[in-house]
Amino acid sequence: MKKVLSKLIAFFVRLWNSPIVVTLRKLMSENIRQYGMILALIGIMIFFAITTGGISLKPLNISNLLLQNGHILILAVGMLIVILTGNIDLSVGSVAAFVGAIAGIMMIKNDYPIIPSVFVALSIGIAAGAWNGFWIAYIRIPAFIVTLGGMLIFRGLTLAVLGGVTLGPFPDAFNAISSGFLPDTLDFLNLEDFHLTTVIIGILFSLLYIVNVYFSRTKKQKYDFEVAPLWVTILSTSFILFALNLFTFTLALYRGFPNISIILFIVLAIYVFLTTKTVFGRHVYAMGGNYEAAKLSGVKTKFTMFMVYTNMGLLAAVSGLVYAARLNAATPKAGNLFELDAIAASFIGGASASGGVGSVIGAVIGGLVMGVINNGMSIMSLGIDWQQVVKGLVLLLAVWFDIATKNKSK
Repeated sequence: MKKVLSKLIAFFVRLWNSPIVVTLRKLMSENIRQYGMILALIGIMIFFAITTGGISLKPLNISNLLLQNGHILILAVGMLIVILTGNIDLSVGSVAAFVGAIAGIMMIKNDYPIIPSVFVALSIGIAAGAWNGFWIAYIRIPAFIVTLGGMLIFRGLTLAVLGGVTLGPFPDAFNAISSGFLPDTLDFLNLEDFHLTTVIIGILFSLLYIVNVYFSRTKKQKYDFEVAPLWVTILSTSFILFALNLFTFTLALYRGFPNISIILFIVLAIYVFLTTKTVFGRHVYAMGGNYEAAKLSGVKTKFTMFMVYTNMGLLAAVSGLVYAARLNAATPKAGNLFELDAIAASFIGGASASGGVGSVIGAVIGGLVMGVINNGMSIMSLGIDWQQVVKGLVLLLAVWFDIATKNKSK
């Protein structure tokens, strides 16, 4: 027995120190924020799949997950950029409510066309963000105070313009933003109860991802940058492709891609590019890392901060329109606690409370973690009181994880 035990221990020691495991350990330690949240999301989904008897993974429920959390995921993208500068925005929920109220008054009460109404609503969101940005960037009032004031101002304006009553319903075309689905225009096989267009889109995105990985790796090798071993790239790419196509196949079993997923993808594509490939993105990260150093390096810190909050106003407006379309009504209580959900999604997704660290994809993953937890607990008929307790604990653990990994890296 002792010989068998000693052989097992020796085997595991050799395995732990083998080149493959050492490489995986190095990748995990260097990317612990991103990989940690992805693994946490997978673990949470498996947990609720077991505890709900598989209900949480049914196509209808996966589709509802996107429909119910799309507005928060959009907000989380904007909030991530704000948090990268080391600040927060407490006014986004009120701005979203105000924008929804304006859209309701224009489309429902005055019967204005949808496109001009949406344009006006987005312009108001931009103006609200610019209002916050002016006081924060140029007058140098702390962001907490300015956005707290904005939360009260725009909530009051929402109550004033709606007169305390709910307006509805919106026109069907506007309501389709959050309740509609992509039509199955590519179903050349005439399949019933299967959305072939969604599967084809998933395959096309898979091919684009493979091409992107190939050219990204080739470019790094051309300039002698360090790249992961080929087998690691193949393994990680295969995992992502499997997850992507499993997701699209699951959606195809119901009604395919919800329209909100298309809006969310466009937002993601724009802001991933903005934060990783543009001067503005580099300046935002630099300001969060060290504001004074960024200023001395030539970064236009005031203008950049102004644009960060203006952008937050735009995304709050988009979120408000999406939420109003989902409710099919403009209500004074819209946007309640949206800011806290967006902040929680950003921190859970790996953003640092001190700024300068985080990613758009991470914020979306954090939002999905919160969405899966909410959805799973609702299916389990867990009361709203305990749901709040669990969400608070998850946020606390996420920030603790950020501090722990930062201290370890030092």
